[in-house]
Amino acid sequence: DFNFSAVDEEGAASSSGFREGQFVLHFVSSLSDRFRFFGEVSLTATSSEFRTEVERATLQFAQSDSLRLSAGRFHTPINWWNTAFHHGQWLQTSVGRPQMTRFGGEFIPVHFVGALAEGNIPSGAAHLGYVAGAGNGRGENTARAGDAGDANNNRALLLKIFSRPARPYRLEVGGSFYTDKVSVPGLEELDEDLTSLYVVYSSETPELIGEYARLRRDGELSGLSVESTAWYLQAAYRLPGLGQKLKPYARYERMDADESDPALVALTDARGFLVGLRADVGTFVALKGEYRRRKAGGLPYDDAFFAQISFAF
Repeated sequence: DFNFSAVDEEGAASSSGFREGQFVLHFVSSLSDRFRFFGEVSLTATSSEFRTEVERATLQFAQSDSLRLSAGRFHTPINWWNTAFHHGQWLQTSVGRPQMTRFGGEFIPVHFVGALAEGNIPSGAAHLGYVAGAGNGRGENTARAGDAGDANNNRALLLKIFSRPARPYRLEVGGSFYTDKVSVPGLEELDEDLTSLYVVYSSETPELIGEYARLRRDGELSGLSVESTAWYLQAAYRLPGLGQKLKPYARYERMDADESDPALVALTDARGFLVGLRADVGTFVALKGEYRRRKAGGLPYDDAFFAQISFAF
């Protein structure tokens, strides 16, 4: 993707300009009837270079529809957006991800290194499914996964249950629970619990997405108990007839971060809304224009405009 943005943020070093987005490569290999490898590598522009990152690398063994076992580096399956829309902005309707699930953020651990079991649960028309996993928790930088090993001697555990009922078609509801101990240099280990709920109707007419997450951390020695919450609602609708290439959308989001949480370095309260228009000018080419009004912490609201062209090949 390629982007242009203009922001009226007070004190910003640069208020407008062009930016190259991520260049993302996917690798898929069927190693046998039951084993499959999937990899995702991204190249991200920084002020001085392109940073290369292995975003996902998983080996999966498919026993049946009820049991698939995987090991590697995943996008953590603890909410909906994080596993529905990966790197590559063409996949999603909007220009960017919600604040609670943004890459490099501290609220939701976006990546997970470990092992997962997933599959369908016999449930008739409810079409239940599950994902369960164990792996490394957050790194000492809580925005990063424990890629080279866990930061402590406690594994992160997660469980997600969801339903994709036969009717209405394209509806999905689910919830998840993630638990771990967080290690921050110079501080005691904190017990961490993260609960997430979501409801999604992924039709183009309309597209409705709502997610809520609660992050709680407790310190046994200090008696510390902190809690942060985040949620968003997004709606979109692909126009009929001659306007079917156009998809207007809107999103409201809010994050209430507990400033006394010692594991939060850059996360602050945030709220705002956006409205935008996506135009699918080719089968795999999308143009997006988006207006945002947002605020972070005690700062005043700022206004921003984003334009993006994204494509897949």
